[in-house]
Amino acid sequence: MAAKILLIDDEELFREDFALLLRNEGYECITACSAEEGLNVVQDELPDIVFSDIVMSGKSGIDVLQDINRINPDGSVIIMTSFGTLETAIKAFRYGAIDYILKPIEIEEVLIKIERIISHKDLLNEVKYLRREIIDSSEDFSFIGQSKPIKKVKELIQRVAPTNSTVLISGESGTGKEVVAQAIHQISNNAEKPFVAINCSSLQENLLESELFGHVKGAFTGATKDKVGFMEAAGEGTIMLDEISEIPITLQSKLLRVLEQKEFYRVGGTKKYPLNARIIAATNRDLKQSIKKGEFREDLFYRIAVFEIELPTLKDRKEDIPLLVEYFLMKFNNEMKKKYIGASSDTIKALMSYDWPGNIRELRNVIERAMILCENKTITINGLPSQIRGNSSQVEFSRNLKTAVNSYEKAFITQSLKENNWNKEETAKILEINPSTLYRKIAELGITEEN
Repeated sequence: MAAKILLIDDEELFREDFALLLRNEGYECITACSAEEGLNVVQDELPDIVFSDIVMSGKSGIDVLQDINRINPDGSVIIMTSFGTLETAIKAFRYGAIDYILKPIEIEEVLIKIERIISHKDLLNEVKYLRREIIDSSEDFSFIGQSKPIKKVKELIQRVAPTNSTVLISGESGTGKEVVAQAIHQISNNAEKPFVAINCSSLQENLLESELFGHVKGAFTGATKDKVGFMEAAGEGTIMLDEISEIPITLQSKLLRVLEQKEFYRVGGTKKYPLNARIIAATNRDLKQSIKKGEFREDLFYRIAVFEIELPTLKDRKEDIPLLVEYFLMKFNNEMKKKYIGASSDTIKALMSYDWPGNIRELRNVIERAMILCENKTITINGLPSQIRGNSSQVEFSRNLKTAVNSYEKAFITQSLKENNWNKEETAKILEINPSTLYRKIAELGITEEN
């Protein structure tokens, strides 16, 4: 959609000539012959850009400047005058103008200013959309649990977040890589700056390069105007390069150079831009295997893998499943206006026995589905998919969530003790807990050699 521009000027010849020039450039142009009329047009049309003369009969451009900005805060106002003074310029800027031009105008200069304003507005809208999308999709369920693997992830996040180090997050699909990246950003020193996530597998090579670095007008077919890339848009914030393994090998060399030199060029441009943003890369592939296959540059791997965080699969942290189930029940109770209070013992048993190839995302979907299918206030096994119903283990669980967790913990510790011939010191060493903790657990859970 063409930008909408309003011209407010009481000189009819100038006003109409200026409007014609802008329309010939493809802009939608509206005119007003007075400040009062211009203010009415702003209310009705909400133009993207307003050019207003200062000296007019009736109210001046300065007189209505604050009203224009109040009515249309997303618009931009440029003041025009034939009698430029420093005092006038300062007053215009103080009242909300973003620029100031002298008559007679230089049309090329004006067109450049318009393009800059539009590019900036497009960029802000795009970043707002991306940040909203990330906030909407980023939940903290990946950190729910008390298992050793998830505690390790939390510790690594806390350690790396205050630094500016490049981070590589690896893990299977559905383990929460974007959630981790968002968490690192949120507790970093630049949490108020933009967080921009780019899915490197969703764009063709030429489009991905343009999205990352931006391009100049005429750089390639379809490049009708300058475009700011996400590396520039992120400023001093964070850029997440999701699925970095999917970046074409030819673009990998350019990315490596940018990361090493901390500067980049827009596609087709000659001006250098600094890279101020922090880089977080994510992948669900084994990059070392990709290196062996010639699909990923080894030097780029070592550049992005300054600090690695490997996310555990849900299979490797099954003891967190009861807590995750409780979280999803509360979440979907709120969204669906339901009143579920828990899951039956055979449901918990089946969930704990399943290997979860889709990880937390799959568990989330399973619980949501069950809450749609089940009745009353308890999730039953009949609400689970058939592949999960058929994986029930021999461990018995209570309907009470706390008891269910204790039941699993009791079975887990008992099995470990049996495997070590009830040698408590050796079992504690293997479980990586203090012997005193193990003795306390044995007493609390009522574990005996007869179990």
